[in-house]
Amino acid sequence: MVQATLQNSSLDFSQWIGKQEVSRDVISAQLAKRIAIIFNEDCPHEGQPLPHLWHWAFFQEPLIESSLGKDGHPARGIFLPPTEGRNRMWAGGRVCFLKPLIVGKSAKCISTIKAVKEKQGKTGSLLFVTVEHQYFQEGELYVSEEQDIVYREPSPPKLENDSPLPTFTWNETIHPTSVMLFRYSAVTFNGHRIHYDHPYATEQEGYPGLVVHGPMIATLVLHSFIKKNPQCSPTNFSYRGLRPLIADTSFHIGGHHHSEQHCTAWAFNDKGPAHQAEIEYKESI
Repeated sequence: MVQATLQNSSLDFSQWIGKQEVSRDVISAQLAKRIAIIFNEDCPHEGQPLPHLWHWAFFQEPLIESSLGKDGHPARGIFLPPTEGRNRMWAGGRVCFLKPLIVGKSAKCISTIKAVKEKQGKTGSLLFVTVEHQYFQEGELYVSEEQDIVYREPSPPKLENDSPLPTFTWNETIHPTSVMLFRYSAVTFNGHRIHYDHPYATEQEGYPGLVVHGPMIATLVLHSFIKKNPQCSPTNFSYRGLRPLIADTSFHIGGHHHSEQHCTAWAFNDKGPAHQAEIEYKESI
């Protein structure tokens, strides 16, 4: 019934624009340690900068299970618009790094719905919701970002992409195990069942296996760039998912520089590109 209402465009989405939530958290060294273990990275200690994009594990408001939808996400119609009958995916976003958040200090996140737009895609109606998140410590804005969430009508997932890839400046291989996905769901308090519930992912949403988290792919892409280019400090990072990647199937991360301050990077495998990112950076002194 709700799905039909959306398709008939009788639901006024403008009432959701400007809706706001405020979350507070402490950038815990213990949680940072758990994130570091997942990505096989060095763990920052109290007083040190939190690595880029690790803030996605914080500011997650816990909800009782009865407040979740059947897909494991928070029920819609509270902060995000009502979209029953559609599958939710993290489509992409844009992040501006002003200052690194500091481990051990309290922080605040202000989330605001900036836009709600319905579009017609090849597989049916798509509802795009853009949410702005601003992260503060000691009253100062440290990180600002916009996240694009898409709600699509149930349809077979796109598993291949024949878009060409360039010659890469660097390239590395990632093997996302089901344990890695489960741990990332745990540290981000992400209940979306496509990442850990194999029967749900395959039987209900039509994937061939567990789906690698979009935020985890974005984090791996950016940290691959940082590892391969240690003299570069990212200032802006934009990313978008092109198709899903599946657990226990290796993929590659590669990129190339357009100029001294701009790099494009991809996550890809033998079925083509799956994730694309644009990285703006400055040379570290």
